[in-house]
Amino acid sequence: MNKIVIITGLTASGKSGLALKLAKKYNGEIISADSVQIYRGLDIGSAKESIVNRNQIKHHLIDIKSFDETYNVGEFITDCKRAIDEIIVKKKLPIIVGGTGLYVKALIEGYSLGGTIKNSKFRDEYTNLALEKGNEYVWNILNEKNSERAKSVHYNNLKRVIRYLEIEQFGNDTDAKESVLDEFDVISVGIIEDREKIYSRIDTRVDEMISSGLEEEVKTLIFNGANRDNQSMNSIGYKEWFDYFDGLKSYEETISLIKQHSRNYCKRQLTFLKTIRNLQLLTLKEAEVTIENFLKS
Repeated sequence: MNKIVIITGLTASGKSGLALKLAKKYNGEIISADSVQIYRGLDIGSAKESIVNRNQIKHHLIDIKSFDETYNVGEFITDCKRAIDEIIVKKKLPIIVGGTGLYVKALIEGYSLGGTIKNSKFRDEYTNLALEKGNEYVWNILNEKNSERAKSVHYNNLKRVIRYLEIEQFGNDTDAKESVLDEFDVISVGIIEDREKIYSRIDTRVDEMISSGLEEEVKTLIFNGANRDNQSMNSIGYKEWFDYFDGLKSYEETISLIKQHSRNYCKRQLTFLKTIRNLQLLTLKEAEVTIENFLKS
């Protein structure tokens, strides 16, 4: 059974660095579970990995949307499972990393994708058909019935292809939930650290973002048409600048607000992480050891 690693956790807890380290060591590729990193041009404020690191290790679901587009958890699940399939086909390790708890929770616990009651006889028939004529043949049947669903799954992910054929055949139950991870061996960790330690890291990170040109990044986005109504610009590190540019807040107040909002978000993250089923809450060092043991087993 193919393995998948999920790393989430608090802001500035070291998630991305750990994911990058593991990807290099275990021939992995990274899938971002961050609701801001999906946007092109929102680089500094979303703490995207450097281009150098992204060239060394392939990252998925970064820079896939324009700042004026919307994105939701359903789209994330679809895009994430497509990325998982691509990585598995290359015989690499999918490492999903990001602090957007809603994305991670939906991934682990399941999300309503139009489910239906499982039909073992139906599944056996298509499994046998795939053995006889190949996985792509079964995928083509799905493609004829629903090309949009077919585009979201690789033909070698036979279980998922058959599941979608099952939905097409027997109809939808919108209350049903299913996890796209059912056919994988998964470890999921949430990185937590001492609160004061995290708060100190947050302040340092914000200062580094300012030094790296966050203000100019936001100015460029606004010059290109970004405004308060855009989903992307309601993110911490971006939304605070509008009042500054409108003369309603000072520069110092703006920086202070970014830090305060980041700390408040960190508190909410911790509360939410505790609601995610099967998520192991660990320190960064504990998480690394636990994941390594899982990958070596």
